Amino acid sequence: MRRSIVLGVLILTGALSAYSGPALVLAMGLARQQAAQAPKVVEVEKVKDNLFMLKGGGGNTAVFVTAGGVVVVDAKNPGWGQPILDKIQELTPKPVTLLINTHTHGDHVSGNVAFPATVDIVVQENTKTNMEKMSIFKENAGRGMAKRTFKDTMTIGSGKDRVDLYYFGRGHTNGDAWVVFPDLRVAHAGDIFSAKGLPLLDMNNGGSGVDIGDSLAKAHAGIKNVDTIIPGHSTLMTWTDLAEFAQFNKDFLSDVQAAMKAGKTADEVAASWKPADKYKGYNVQDARLKTNAAALYAEIKK
Repeated sequence: MRRSIVLGVLILTGALSAYSGPALVLAMGLARQQAAQAPKVVEVEKVKDNLFMLKGGGGNTAVFVTAGGVVVVDAKNPGWGQPILDKIQELTPKPVTLLINTHTHGDHVSGNVAFPATVDIVVQENTKTNMEKMSIFKENAGRGMAKRTFKDTMTIGSGKDRVDLYYFGRGHTNGDAWVVFPDLRVAHAGDIFSAKGLPLLDMNNGGSGVDIGDSLAKAHAGIKNVDTIIPGHSTLMTWTDLAEFAQFNKDFLSDVQAAMKAGKTADEVAASWKPADKYKGYNVQDARLKTNAAALYAEIKK
């Protein structure tokens, strides 16, 4: 059943170019409706005995089971908050006490609105400002909005239950939080390290292609004793992967700057740039390459 629904969405989405005007609006509405009706399956990957990664429905969600309750990192797309809570009940009878959002995007914060009002919600201060602009929180009378913020660092809890929060500068957005579980030597990076490939640079929410490499390098240097990273949308990564990803972004910036000095256009960069051989396996989509090159040109020229 699930496959048929997904196939129907794909077929309908692929046919949208045949529509225009009201017909296009109707077709898009039907596609969204079918997607909403698809089963919301939350998959669980055990990271440590008391730490789990929940996959599906948006960004990777972390579930950290402590002595006093459950800490959740990121809450996925609209409609996925309750499936997250249901899955947590299968893992532990303890209540959710804390929800941390790594950044403002809908596939990481929209599920917030399903969490009980008793749950504490913490984000980096710029992320709260960005979240306040989002329609989902306005439509829900502020339910799911952050209750506390931090600027550069924050520590919550102690001992085996300690959670450290860090902000190292602009990248994917201007509020990318790193969530660290020191006793487990694990960090959740959100979408500043989404996967191995060109990152999404959300300039509307303060993202920066100029700063992201440095921000990643600062995280690698500033966070100690971490072995494993939960990325925003990929499989588990290592601390060495983070160092490599930071350099990848620095190299891309350097290559774009050199192309600009040589008089090349952003489109010419997008048509010719290839990652170095040492970045074998990195996903470089043509559309993302074109977008990031143009964004960097605009940012550098400011």
